[in-house]
Amino acid sequence: MANFLFVLSRDDNEAATRSFQFAKIANDKGHHVNVFFVDGGVLWADNTRDLGQKTLTGDCPNDYLPYLVENEVPFGV
Repeated sequence: MANFLFVLSRDDNEAATRSFQFAKIANDKGHHVNVFFVDGGVLWADNTRDLGQKTLTGDCPNDYLPYLVENEVPFGV
């Protein structure tokens, strides 16, 4: 089992979607995962934010974030 730290430093929908997606995949495979928000990424800690904005590939942060929360993946700000 490996340790993964995903750092989101931009207020960018595509970057957030990929970070959450990769964190979910790693957690699904049994790895220890942490997600950390810095700089512009702290805006993703706002629980009133719209997480349904689609990326060019058709997915969105809300496709992955609920899984991370349900599986108690640690988030730091």
